[in-house]
Amino acid sequence: MVKGNLLVVTAPSGAGKTTLVAALLAADSQVQLSISFTTRPPREGEINGKDYHFVDRAEFERMIAAGELLEFAEVYGNYYGTSQLWINEVMANGRDILLEIDCQGAEQVRRLFPEAIGIFILPPCLETLESRLRGRGKDSDEVIARRLAVAKEEVNHVDEFDFVIVNEHIDDAVRDMIAVVRAQRLTLARQSERHTALISSLKG
Repeated sequence: MVKGNLLVVTAPSGAGKTTLVAALLAADSQVQLSISFTTRPPREGEINGKDYHFVDRAEFERMIAAGELLEFAEVYGNYYGTSQLWINEVMANGRDILLEIDCQGAEQVRRLFPEAIGIFILPPCLETLESRLRGRGKDSDEVIARRLAVAKEEVNHVDEFDFVIVNEHIDDAVRDMIAVVRAQRLTLARQSERHTALISSLKG
């Protein structure tokens, strides 16, 4: 069986990453979203194994020591990370895995999986990004200013990624996401694995 691809999707807050990922998952059943492990307590309505795998700090640190995590970070006193064992198993069964992670996590993933496909989502401009953040109605002016400052820093990492999608019109951006994922399955290397006998016979 041909091994699946590892897709790493990163974007500044407000760029529309979550919407694009949801649309891709709905359109392509061969892509599976990675569920992160975290030590933070569940929020109201969150389900263990669906939103996150919730574990205590001792278990998370055991996973770190055992080398079971592909990437991890500590954010505001809580650990977040991705299981390398689970990813290896799913990819070995031919399915693509999608990671929604930040630039720091993406860098860790590339060190262990150089073949990972990096997709960076950009807003059309900072004004649009600010408008989207304000449109959520969740954050204070101070928080929005901090998110915009972080966004500028994150965009400095854009040249570390393989594909860049500018999310100006959501329908176009969704088509771009789907196109990237499907194109990766059609590379010479992948098709040579998948259709070895066919290609050999047609070559004569």
